[in-house]
Amino acid sequence: MSHRSRGVRRLALALVLVSASTHAEPLSPKVEDAMLAPVPPAPRRVKSWGEALALVREWSTDLRGAEAGVERANGRWRQALSALLPDARTQAAVAQDLLHPSLAPGVLPGAAGDGRTATRPAVTLTTTLTQSVIDLSAWRGLSSAREAEAGAVASLQDVRRRLVLGLAQTLVATVAAERAAEMNRVGLLRALERAALTQRAFELGAGNQLDVVRVQQDVAVARGALVAGDEQLRRTREALGLALGFGESFGVDPSFDLRGLVDDTRRDCAALENLDARADLVAARAQVAAARDSRRQAAAGYLPTFGVSSTLLGLTTEPGFGRFATWSVSAVLALPLWEGGLREGLVRERTGIEKQAEAQLEDTRREASVEVARARRSVEVAEALVTTAVESRDLAERTDQLTRRAFEVGRGSSLELVQSGAALREAELNLVLREFERVQAHLDAFLTEARCNG
Repeated sequence: MSHRSRGVRRLALALVLVSASTHAEPLSPKVEDAMLAPVPPAPRRVKSWGEALALVREWSTDLRGAEAGVERANGRWRQALSALLPDARTQAAVAQDLLHPSLAPGVLPGAAGDGRTATRPAVTLTTTLTQSVIDLSAWRGLSSAREAEAGAVASLQDVRRRLVLGLAQTLVATVAAERAAEMNRVGLLRALERAALTQRAFELGAGNQLDVVRVQQDVAVARGALVAGDEQLRRTREALGLALGFGESFGVDPSFDLRGLVDDTRRDCAALENLDARADLVAARAQVAAARDSRRQAAAGYLPTFGVSSTLLGLTTEPGFGRFATWSVSAVLALPLWEGGLREGLVRERTGIEKQAEAQLEDTRREASVEVARARRSVEVAEALVTTAVESRDLAERTDQLTRRAFEVGRGSSLELVQSGAALREAELNLVLREFERVQAHLDAFLTEARCNG
């Protein structure tokens, strides 16, 4: 390019800058575009961590299901306990012999007593009390139900922890998506400003058609990033609504203090002394114990049982209202002989269940160990990524400034201008995401080794 052509280009660029605005920053002409309008706010917003946690506790179906599991396990324990407690029953009956109306059906001769006869129809009252004395199978069943109840309680605690972790992750993702949407609009605005400047320069003869096409391509890329970012924002809002227990989108209020989120979670959850105390491992061990006792309960079915039974019989008589005819007490020894293989099949089935529970416990232990190690490591990684992202953003910003100045004086090309702008846009967005990832890493590191109650 000759000195004369360079001078013409510089003059044209100067005219463009002056015509853009006498008080505006260089390369910042006023542009208008419908896509620069922000995404409409969500119908409902969360203003604080306490509000979000209260909504989860009130509306979460996962939490309701876990609480119902505890209630169900408690009911099974009460059923198992009933086999060891006294069983009292009373039965009243009215009977009439249709073939022999003068007889009282079901009444032994002499039961009415001397000088009395049973009424017709006969009204009888039978009270029976039974008590198990020796029943090893029932005791094993009670132990299995107790372990299952402990496992259900631990599962409820694990659900609470995972709900808190999931809620925190969704809140961070929503705030990050909100910020990313804003950055995408800033990027589109810058791309439109470059496009307007390049178009003016082309109209004044300081550029060529290739310059215009390049910056228009950059505008198209910025629009695509904005559309994708807006959709991601809508999806995160929907995910937040589901995490809170609603079927509608939820946003995060601008006043929400994301930096204090880690401290907020520490008030609702407590750190564990060791990994074995984590709720999912406690629940898995309880399930193994419950399965083991259940197998022992089935095996104890081969053993005899011993109990006592007492029966009191009363009936209506003539004359008089009635009398208690008999009261018997008996000792009952039951010895199982043959059940067609039912007991053997039950033992084998519960042995398989016990092995499955042991395998599940080992899987849970492995996954928890890897999850904790990964969460601890992610904090260091997130801090390092934020540091590199800051450096990258600063360098991209400096490069963009130098490229703009070079373009102003006619020493830079439109390709360099577009590339520096795209690099700056990407670096700024990357820094925003890295900062949110750092917050998320600290949350994960704490909540993977915590117990959440309430």
